Amino acid sequence: MSVDRLFDIKNAFFLGHYQQCILEAQKLITKVEEEKLAKDVFTYRSYIAQGKATVVLSEISERTDNPSLKAVRRLAEYQTPSNKKRIANEVQSEVSSGTAPTDDTSCIVAALILNEEGNPEDAMRILSKSSSLEARSATVFTLLQMDRVDLAVKELKKMNEIDEDATLTQLALAWVNMAVGKDKLKDAYYIYQEMMDKYGQSPQLLVSQSAVLILQGKYKEAEALLHEAQLRDSNNCDALVNLVAVSQFLGKDHEVMKRYIAQLRDIDSTHPWVADLQAKEALFDELVTA
Repeated sequence: MSVDRLFDIKNAFFLGHYQQCILEAQKLITKVEEEKLAKDVFTYRSYIAQGKATVVLSEISERTDNPSLKAVRRLAEYQTPSNKKRIANEVQSEVSSGTAPTDDTSCIVAALILNEEGNPEDAMRILSKSSSLEARSATVFTLLQMDRVDLAVKELKKMNEIDEDATLTQLALAWVNMAVGKDKLKDAYYIYQEMMDKYGQSPQLLVSQSAVLILQGKYKEAEALLHEAQLRDSNNCDALVNLVAVSQFLGKDHEVMKRYIAQLRDIDSTHPWVADLQAKEALFDELVTA
């Protein structure tokens, strides 16, 4: 069985250790073009995840003919509010017309954008073009967005058949356990704990584990994890969203929640949670003035 020389790079990315992913990529010297491309893709995706899309836009030419690099540049452009709607429309049009690129990176990026735009059906359509473990994990995530836990369980079984010990498979299992709820919540909690014990805490893992605690009604413990996540990344949007929820459950002063929401709006004015809140505020204003 061949050794995946990019394992540490990919694993760090999947766990949310984005700076570690970048550093691991810098250390890896490769002369194989396929490996170099994969290394670059995960490096650029890490920069985007850190909110540094401008780095990607400055390094990947808009004239590149490599579909994977094109996809990553498109994802970077999508992070810019002025480009967001245009990119979303382009992706939607390509997937609907069947002209979307079908390499693994392009499929995953398109699905990410479509899911954020609230279109999981088309995300599923493009993900069906790829059979990689990451595409399958994205399929599990998308099915859960659609409340199709039954189909997510079936997709998870396919991932188990490929590699049940893979980080992506374990993370997908945690997502499914959270969706199933009840006794499975404890299993999800321990999956995240095992990941952190083995690879270290990341904001992504801390926020995910906090979500389990929220579902269990353990709000103080969830709040502690979210504060820990903020120490590592003060601009983590998911941590802020969960802190708003936890603050409500704990009966915190309204000013505390307003502060979290203001920070979230400042970091990402187009975040789906912010967009949903703005829609509800607009509806409320209409009802008041009606």
